[in-house]
Amino acid sequence: MLQKFVEAGYEAVDFEEEADIYIINTCTVTNMSDKKSRQIIRRAKHINKNAILVAVGCYAQVAKREIEKDIPEIDLVLGTSEKNNIVQFIEQYIENHKNIEEISDVMLQKEFLDFGKVTYTEKTRAVIKVQDGCDRFCSYCIIPYARGRVRSRKIESIVEEIKSIVAEGIKEVVITGIHVASYGKDFKDGTALIDLLEEINKIEDLKRIRLSSIEPTIITEEFLKRLTKLDKICNHFHLSLQSGCDETLKRMNRRYSIEEFENCTKLLRNEYKDVALTTDVIVGFPGETDEEFNKTYNFLSKIKFYQMHVFKYSPRKGTKAAEMDNQILPNIKEERSRALIELSRKNEKEFMEKFIGKQVEVLFEQKEGEYIIGHTTNYLKVAVNYEKSLENTIQNVEIKSVDKEFLIGNLL
Repeated sequence: MLQKFVEAGYEAVDFEEEADIYIINTCTVTNMSDKKSRQIIRRAKHINKNAILVAVGCYAQVAKREIEKDIPEIDLVLGTSEKNNIVQFIEQYIENHKNIEEISDVMLQKEFLDFGKVTYTEKTRAVIKVQDGCDRFCSYCIIPYARGRVRSRKIESIVEEIKSIVAEGIKEVVITGIHVASYGKDFKDGTALIDLLEEINKIEDLKRIRLSSIEPTIITEEFLKRLTKLDKICNHFHLSLQSGCDETLKRMNRRYSIEEFENCTKLLRNEYKDVALTTDVIVGFPGETDEEFNKTYNFLSKIKFYQMHVFKYSPRKGTKAAEMDNQILPNIKEERSRALIELSRKNEKEFMEKFIGKQVEVLFEQKEGEYIIGHTTNYLKVAVNYEKSLENTIQNVEIKSVDKEFLIGNLL
């Protein structure tokens, strides 16, 4: 969206500065994100009461009446599919001075909304969105209602974009989407995620391909037989677990068992040396007993993820889980969260210590004080004391020690 405004001759300023137009790209993944979206909308109006105020994105998509009721001074409410034409909507408002509500039904959308050029997240790494929407309907999640059904971006468009990015010096891309494992499901020719990855792997001068969060069920022997032939795929996989208890997973509508998940981790560890496995876990899901939580804790202790992102369950209005009985008390959620975070830190330290004395390949990204920081293929953060710039170069490093979240090493 920013790129489209700049191309149209607008000047971007910091959000805290006075501006003529404020655009809040809202989130609705939790009730808290709804609240924060409303707070930021109000804050913008306080900075400049005469500014044009625009709410776009997921919260606007599912709760436009709520926004209009709470914040009557808002000028435009646009859904997730209207972002591509946001400049035209605002200029239409400027011309007519009439409030605009434009929110199409995402469930009716069949095509991927291709914005074109990517948004860079870091100097050496670019995030490539290849897919939108989700058909899974987990019981705690509002996202399918905000983003619609699965819609995949055409391989030709993705490859063309990555080639242009690589030509500008970017060495690593992250393949992402709402539900990446579903890539190609909406195509009629049988194209799947692995087909896309094979095409990306052919791009000359691209050094690394990193996958964002993927559904564990995509990890099969057949999938890995093709994936392991791709030399640019990073040995870091984020497998979204959510619970280590089958009974809880059923209530979440996660569609896999603990046994199936564990098999995925075994397949990856058999195929990839020093593979880093990370995950998401929700604690305090409705009906999660002490016994169920203990099953999760024991499963996570067994799998030994490199890192775990732990979330306390937050009821999301409009989802099945929000209406379930046996909602868990906040203090119990907090206690369970602390236990898993402590386990995660222990696992992370143990995993990192395995690399002391080993050689690793690091893509350096930025200077932080006396150190230059980068990441290995398995996404370990490495710091090297070096005066000259190594930014956007890949170097071999020997690891000497571990300092909190960093591996400390020397250039070879």
